[in-house]
Amino acid sequence: QVQLVQAGGGSVQAGRSLRLSCVASGDSTSIRCMAWFRQAPGKVREGVAAIGSDGSTIYADSAKGRFTISQDNAVNTLYLQLNSLKPEDTAMYYCAADPSIQRLWSEEARYWGQGTQVTVSS
Repeated sequence: QVQLVQAGGGSVQAGRSLRLSCVASGDSTSIRCMAWFRQAPGKVREGVAAIGSDGSTIYADSAKGRFTISQDNAVNTLYLQLNSLKPEDTAMYYCAADPSIQRLWSEEARYWGQGTQVTVSS
């Protein structure tokens, strides 16, 4: 079994930064690909960034140049650094894990974190 426990998030003003973290535990083969998604009120969930087992990364256009996904395998933790935040970044952010990067980025991930709220005020 795999468990993803998220931390971080909060309320900040536009232009500030936040860092989200996601600690994974369980079967390592099931968590070799990980990603961040978000869902704003009234909107569908969307992918933000993903990292594959080889360290390659995928970013949504809205995240490029402002957000950075990274992982520390020594402590089984996934991070999302959010810089230059905008009000439109306000959403519930979720981490996810799956053995397949394709299934992960298609929002068919097998495992999901509990979500953490990010609120950006103007």
